[in-house]
Amino acid sequence: MLVSIDPTPQRPKWLRAPAPAGENYRELKALVDRLRLHTVCESAACPNVGECWNRRTATFMILGNVCTRRCGFCAVKKGAPLTVDYDEPARVAEAVQALGLKYAVITSVNRDDRKDGGAELFAMTIRAIRERLPECKVEVLIPDFQGSHAAMDLVLDARPDVLNHNTETVPRLYRQVRLGARYERSLDILEYAKQACPGIPAKSGLMLGLGETMEEVLQVMRDLAAHKVDILTLGQYLRPSPKHLPVLRYIPVDEFAEYKRRGAEMGFAHVEAGPLVRSSYHADEAGITLTAHACK
Repeated sequence: MLVSIDPTPQRPKWLRAPAPAGENYRELKALVDRLRLHTVCESAACPNVGECWNRRTATFMILGNVCTRRCGFCAVKKGAPLTVDYDEPARVAEAVQALGLKYAVITSVNRDDRKDGGAELFAMTIRAIRERLPECKVEVLIPDFQGSHAAMDLVLDARPDVLNHNTETVPRLYRQVRLGARYERSLDILEYAKQACPGIPAKSGLMLGLGETMEEVLQVMRDLAAHKVDILTLGQYLRPSPKHLPVLRYIPVDEFAEYKRRGAEMGFAHVEAGPLVRSSYHADEAGITLTAHACK
């Protein structure tokens, strides 16, 4: 099925998120600032920051807030990366404990300057959270580590409860959307995780509205299902600034519903699809149900 693309689409009036405000939001903001932490909520200009922080949930971003890649969709700073802060995992764990989280999501910028892509810090952060709050489940949203299985082993050996790696878009658009990434490499990362640790749920997600067709999206979904991905998220791409890729189409709510229906037919254990859905949006709702601590 081909999808018509409006070159100058108007943002729908219903596509609005609550403004960042409220007591919980202010408390979490103060905590993040005091501990000198980064969150993808702020660094990537997520539209759900107000809702999520008022629910006392946040996605912590380790390894600094400067990315070595220049993806056309992402609001995170690009350039020379920051020095690795080996105290950061302990501070993330302190924040998780202070918030009393039952579910924590950890992600990072791309660190192509490091041989392991930053995998060591992911493992340290998982273990630091478990030491402080053993009952808290930990989801990691990892980069592709340039395809390194050794880096993947570092993360998997720390036993995250959910292993998330986003394909982000359809293969045809990778050169425009995910500069430096490869679709096949992302599939390989997910496949390796499931082969190495079949008991750990795998998760992936896509942004829609960048010029993809419905059939292209469905094919990516088939590929992910074939690679044993358990959890799938699909959301609307929103342009962070005029310097970023334009939105070519706003996806109707009923189309998101169709993707959710088709995903269930393909065998995904959980599909979250909607305009404001993001990879870590309400991640605890699916993650707590599907998590497993040990590789089999």
